[in-house]
Amino acid sequence: MEITSFPFLNQEDFSHFFTSFQEMDSVNVNGTNNSNNNDNKKRRRKSEDFNYYDDDEETKKKSNAFTDILASIMLLDEEEKQEQELWFMEDQQDKALFDFNQDQKTHAMDDYHVQMQSHYSELDQFDVSRKAKRARRSAFAVTSTIATAAAAATTADNSASSSPPKPGSAATPHRRLWVKDRSKDWWDQFSSPDFPDEEFRRAFRMSKATFQMICDELDSVVMKKNTMLRDAIPVRTRVAVCIWRLATGEPLRLVSRRFGLGISTCHKLVLEVCSAIKGVMMSKFLHWPDENKVEIDKEEFKSISGIPNVGGSMYTTHVPIIAPKNNVASYFNKRHTERNQKTSYSITVQGIVDPKGVFTDVCIGYPGSMSDDQVLEKSALSQRGNMGLLKDVWIVGNSGYPLTDWVLVPYTHQNLTWCQHAFNEKIGEVQRVAKEAFARLKGRWSCLQKRTEVKLQDLPVVLGACCVLHNICEMRNEGLEPELRYEIFDDEMVAENGLRSANALQARDQIAHDLLHHGQAGTRYS
Repeated sequence: MEITSFPFLNQEDFSHFFTSFQEMDSVNVNGTNNSNNNDNKKRRRKSEDFNYYDDDEETKKKSNAFTDILASIMLLDEEEKQEQELWFMEDQQDKALFDFNQDQKTHAMDDYHVQMQSHYSELDQFDVSRKAKRARRSAFAVTSTIATAAAAATTADNSASSSPPKPGSAATPHRRLWVKDRSKDWWDQFSSPDFPDEEFRRAFRMSKATFQMICDELDSVVMKKNTMLRDAIPVRTRVAVCIWRLATGEPLRLVSRRFGLGISTCHKLVLEVCSAIKGVMMSKFLHWPDENKVEIDKEEFKSISGIPNVGGSMYTTHVPIIAPKNNVASYFNKRHTERNQKTSYSITVQGIVDPKGVFTDVCIGYPGSMSDDQVLEKSALSQRGNMGLLKDVWIVGNSGYPLTDWVLVPYTHQNLTWCQHAFNEKIGEVQRVAKEAFARLKGRWSCLQKRTEVKLQDLPVVLGACCVLHNICEMRNEGLEPELRYEIFDDEMVAENGLRSANALQARDQIAHDLLHHGQAGTRYS
């Protein structure tokens, strides 16, 4: 900051002005000026007595005014000096603050440079150690290969000479386990013979006996052999990982911690066991009933509703999925999105159940944007019905399905008659059997209630396994805990073409008339 000095008069500079003013005053007072004429002298003398006091006052006023001027000048000079000193001090403070900040920045940059140098040094050491590990692994792999070849050759020689190798000799191969050591205490506790059956059923949705039966059925397909590098995972553990994952819907990382296995291993086990269940057990526990079983089902359904020739109850539900990468619009579920105010994608599961809620036919995997009647048209059940294989058998569905020669649905028009209203109530009782079966399916296998981590192409296999396991539990009377009950929310939409057969329309009217007149609808004409 540049400071400019302003010149001011000090006391020495204006002292001669003060002297001149005094001389002028003395000339006027004493009358010593020779240039005045005598008349002025006379008049001065005459008026001296009268003006003496006035001149004295005027002189005092001039002296005071001059003193004030000097004081003001000195005060201004003093203020200027103070301002200059203040500016100088502020300039020094600014300079000191700037120097301090500069020092701080310099130290910070030095520290950052030191940290970066340390970081790069650590990276260099890490690269060196990683290269060394790779080299050791390569050397170990080569050594293992050589040792294995040598052991094989030695074994062959020993076999040829019929002299077994001595124990502990270099020719004896040793198994080397390189799996990560994880805790398996949780599963060891559940798999113990002394573990309570009730707690096991609550965790795995089935009793220990049913679990063992499933393991026995899958043993030949799921079992793996031990290798020289690791022991195979037991069949019970493989099946337990799959059933626990389906029952709880837990993320794979939590399943991994419970069973002491890797995440990728658990995911692989789930798919393998589900595929084995679908391939080995579906033909035994989920199939269309034979003629004798159909007749039995007809009698049981008639005892429920009074409607004759009902061979099954049909329902279609949706299973939420993650938005697929391809053809995403086909899986968009508009009805669930509007109701939940959240974008939903799903696939459909169409199922027919018997009076006990056991699935006799399933159709899995069609996109969630399709309506119930569209799914039915593409299913194998529709092909069976169109070929005449469902003659004299009614499959009861809700208003989302069309009325055909083998599908029986309720009346959907307005202003129903008493007879039609009573028929709809009886149809609803049959329909409720299928809906409750799907509710138990989703309640028992919680993975169906939320979006799963399984890929879309693998999901039909998982859902098929869930249906098979559901049938096993239903056949073996495995109860479902009250807290596991699940309420189905599937919006029903009336089929666009709800009437596909005139004969079926007449048959439905006749059934409704018979229900009312034979007392099956809860009333009768007098």
